[in-house]
Amino acid sequence: MDAQNVQQDDELRGRDPELAAIRRLLAAAGAEGGRVASVDQRGDTAASGPNVLVLTGEPGMGKTTLVTRAGAEAGARRLRVLRARGSEGEQDLAFAGVHQLLRPVLGAVDGLPARHRDALRSVFGTADVGQEAPHPLMIRMGVLSLLSDVATERPLLLTVDDAQWLDVGSLDLLAFVARRLEGERIALLLAAREESVPTRFDRDFAHVAVGPLDRLSAGQLLDAQPYRPQGRARALVLEQAAGNPLALVELARACAGSTRGGDLGALDDLPLTRRLERLFAAGLPRLPEATRGALLLAAAAGTDTPMEAWQAAPLPDGDGRVWVPAEQAGLVRVESGGVRIRHPLVRSAVYQAASFTERRTAHLALAEFHAGEPDRRAWHLAAASLGPDEDIAETVAESAERYRRRGGYGAAAKALERAADLTPDTGRRAGRLLSAASYAMLAGHPQWVGEIAGRVDRLTEDPRMRSEAALLGGWSLAVTLRHEDSLGFLLPVAETMAEAAPELALNALSTGATPAYNSGDPFHRAELRRIGGLIPARPGHTGSLWSRLVAEPFAERKAAVEQLSGLVDTLREDSLPELVVLGASAWILDETETAGRLLGRARDHHRRAVTAGTNCTVAQALALALFESGAWTAAETAAEDAFCMATEAGADNVAVGAPILLATLRAARGDHAGARARAGNAVRGIDLRGSRSLFVRHCHALGLAALAEGDHPAAYEQLRRVFTRDFRPVPVHHHASYYYVADLASAAVRAGRQDDARAVLTATTAVLGTPESARLASLVHRATALLSDQEKAEPHFRAALAGPEVSRWPFEHALAQLDFGEWLRRRRRSAEARPLFVAALDVFERLDARPWTERAASELRAAGVSVAVTSPSSAAAELTPQELRIARLAAEGLTNRAIAARLYLSPRTVGFHLAKVFPKLGVTGRAQLRDALNRLPGSG
Repeated sequence: MDAQNVQQDDELRGRDPELAAIRRLLAAAGAEGGRVASVDQRGDTAASGPNVLVLTGEPGMGKTTLVTRAGAEAGARRLRVLRARGSEGEQDLAFAGVHQLLRPVLGAVDGLPARHRDALRSVFGTADVGQEAPHPLMIRMGVLSLLSDVATERPLLLTVDDAQWLDVGSLDLLAFVARRLEGERIALLLAAREESVPTRFDRDFAHVAVGPLDRLSAGQLLDAQPYRPQGRARALVLEQAAGNPLALVELARACAGSTRGGDLGALDDLPLTRRLERLFAAGLPRLPEATRGALLLAAAAGTDTPMEAWQAAPLPDGDGRVWVPAEQAGLVRVESGGVRIRHPLVRSAVYQAASFTERRTAHLALAEFHAGEPDRRAWHLAAASLGPDEDIAETVAESAERYRRRGGYGAAAKALERAADLTPDTGRRAGRLLSAASYAMLAGHPQWVGEIAGRVDRLTEDPRMRSEAALLGGWSLAVTLRHEDSLGFLLPVAETMAEAAPELALNALSTGATPAYNSGDPFHRAELRRIGGLIPARPGHTGSLWSRLVAEPFAERKAAVEQLSGLVDTLREDSLPELVVLGASAWILDETETAGRLLGRARDHHRRAVTAGTNCTVAQALALALFESGAWTAAETAAEDAFCMATEAGADNVAVGAPILLATLRAARGDHAGARARAGNAVRGIDLRGSRSLFVRHCHALGLAALAEGDHPAAYEQLRRVFTRDFRPVPVHHHASYYYVADLASAAVRAGRQDDARAVLTATTAVLGTPESARLASLVHRATALLSDQEKAEPHFRAALAGPEVSRWPFEHALAQLDFGEWLRRRRRSAEARPLFVAALDVFERLDARPWTERAASELRAAGVSVAVTSPSSAAAELTPQELRIARLAAEGLTNRAIAARLYLSPRTVGFHLAKVFPKLGVTGRAQLRDALNRLPGSG
C-alpha cells in the first residue's frame, strides 16, 4: 500500500457506516440498477432512491475524502468514474458543472439522436447549430441518453463534490437524471454541506449524514499525524475539533508549529491555521461591528448557547437582530429563541481575531454579569487579569475548592493552576501548583501532572515540597512505559523521607510498586523490599500491602488476605486512592470478586465526578478482573473505555495493555485473525523488553489466538516465551507468567512438546510449591495432569476441580472440566465424562468462547449425547462496541444526556444509536434493555 493510500485510510477512520453505504451504491450500479437504502441523520431508514446517495455534513467532516475513496473503489470494481466539483467562482456559468462531469465522454455525443446531439453541442458550445436555444427537455434527455450509452460499455459512477456551489442549470440536469437512473448501470454520489444541500436533492434521495467522529476514532486519527500533540494539548485539540477530521489534522499541525509547546490551557492558546480560519470564520471581517461584539461575548462566555451575551453588555438590536448577519455567514444558528455557535472552532477563531483589550473588556462585562455565580465570575476575572494579583488568585483558588468538593478534580486542577499563575508569592505559588498536580492526578491526566510537578521543582528549594513534586512526577510516568524513569523519581523519595515523613515515603513506595510490577525487574523488587524495611511500620496504610505484594506476590498469602479484609472493612466510601490500591492488591491475591467490587466502586466514583479525565488505570484493572471472573462483555466495554482514556491522557502502559486484553477476548471468542491484528497493532513500534508484564500478556493473547485456530505448535511457541529458555526455566514475569502454565501444557500435549513443558512445570512447582491461591493451585494441577503419566493424571485433574471456589474463574474451570472429560472418555469412561462436558459446554456457550464450544460439543457427541451448539446471539454480533456501551448505560437508568456526557457524544447521537439498538435486541423501550443485555453471550 503506498503512502497516499495509507494517509487516506487514516483520514477514513470511523467512517465504516458511510463506506458501507457507498459500497452498496457501487454494487447497485454494477447490478443493472439496484436500489440504495440508507439511514438518515435521525436514525430512520430513508426512502429508497434509484442509485443515488447524498452525503451531507459540515465543512471538514471528510465528505471529499469519502467521494475520493468512492472513485477509487469504483475503479477497482471496473466502473468508469465521471467527476465534477462545484466552485463558487462558476456558480453563474450555466451548465459548468455538467460540462465538467461529461467532458471525458463528450466524444460519444456524435452517436446520439440528432435532436439530443444538437442540444448538447449547443449547450457546450462545441458547434453552431443555429440561433434558437435548444428545448430544456432535449438537453436533459441528451445528457441522460449520453450517460446511458456510455454505461452500456462499463457501469458508471458519477461523483459530485461541493454540490452547494453548482450552477442552477447543472443542478436541474442532475436532478432530472437522478430520478431516471433506476434500471441503469449508473450511480450518482453527491456531497454537499449540511445546511446547503441543493433543494433538488434535499429529499426523495437516500442521505447519509457524515457527522463528527466518535472519541475513539478521533483519537486514532490524531495519533496518526506526524506530530501528534500530547497531554493537555491533545485533550484541547480533541475538544476544540469536536470530531471534525480536518480540524483534527490542522490543529495537530498548528500545535507542532506553536512556540508555546504543550502549555495550552486557555481558549486563546490553541493556534488556528489559516485553512481553519478560512473554513470556520471566513465571513467574520465583513460583519457589522455590533455583531462582532456579540460574537466575541459569546466566544468569551465559552458556552454553546450564549444567551448571556445579550445581557452581559448593552447591544443594539437587543431583540436578536444583531445575530442575523452572523447566522447568514454560517457562524451561529438561531433556533428556538436561542443562539448556538456552530462549532467550537468558530468560537476559537472569533476569540483569537480580537485584541487583548477587546477580550479583556468582554471578560470584565461577563464577570459583572455573573456576580451571583462566583465560579464563573472568578474565571472571567482571571481571563481579564493584566498580571499577578493575589486577590484574583484567591478568588480562583476558592473556586477550585468548590470544584473539588463536587468531585470535579480536572476543573479544580485547572483553576488552581490558573490561581498559581496569578500568585505573586513564589512559595505560595509552588503550594498551589502542588495541589493542582494532585487534583490532576485524581482526574487521570498524567502528562499534565508531570508538567505541573516540573514547575514546582523549579520554584522551591524546600525538601518536602520537592519530594512531593517528585512523587507526583513519578506517578505521571508510572502509567507510561518509562518504568525506570518513574522509579528514578519515586524510590529516592521513599528512601530519603523514610524517617522524616513516613506517610510520604509509603505513598512514594506504593506508587513505585506499580511500575515495578509492570517492569518485572528483580532489582526493582529487591529495592521495594529494602526501602520498605527502612520505613516505620504503618499497618493501616493500604500502600504498604500493595508494595509488599508486588515484591513477593505468593508469600504469606493468608496473612495478606486477612490484612486486605481488615482494610476493606474500615475503608471510607470516598477513599478513591485506597479503593484503587486495595482493588489491585485483591487482584494480585486472586481475590478476583473483591477486586472487581472495589475497582467497580472506584470507577463509579470517577463517573459521578464531573471531571474530564477518568482514571484509565482503574478501567484497565477492572477489565482484567472482569475478564478473569467471566464477565467478558463488561470486560470488553471497560477495556475499550480504558484505551480511549489512555490515548487522551498519554498513558502508554494502558494504551498498549487494553488492546492486548481486547485481543485476548477476540481470541477466546474465536476471532484468531482479528486477535492477532489487534495484538500486533497494540505493540507496533513498542519495545516490550522493559515491560515484562505486557510482554507476557501479549504472548498469551497470541498463544490463545493460535489455540483458537487449532495451530498448536504456534500456540506452544508463543506461550513458551513467558518462561526463559534456560536449562532451568524461570518466569519472564515473577507473577503473571505462572497463570499461563496450564495453557502451555495443553498446547504442549497437542504439539508433541511434553518434555520441554515438563521442564517449565518442574521449575514452576519448585518456586511455588503448593500454591495457597485456589486459582493458581487449580492451574498447576491441570498442567500437571496434562503432562503426567496416565496413572498419575487423575488425582491432579480432580484436584484442579476440587472445591467450589475454583468456579469463580469460569473459563479456566471449564477448560479443566473439558480436559478431564476428554481424558475420561479416551479411557472409555464416558458416563463420568458427560457431566463434565455438559458443564463446560454451558460455560463456553455463555461466554461465547466458540472454539471451545465446538470442541466441547464434539466431545459430548463422541460420548454418546446428541447436542446442537447454540449459536451466538445475532444481536451480540450486530451491536457495535459503541452501541453496546450506550445500551448498557441506558439499561443502568442513565438519560441520553447523562450517557452523552460520559461518552463525549451529543444526546442526539446517543438517541441515534439507541434507535438502532432497540430493533437489534428485539425490544421496544429502555425498561427491557437490562434483560435483553443479560441474555447476550459473555454478559455473566
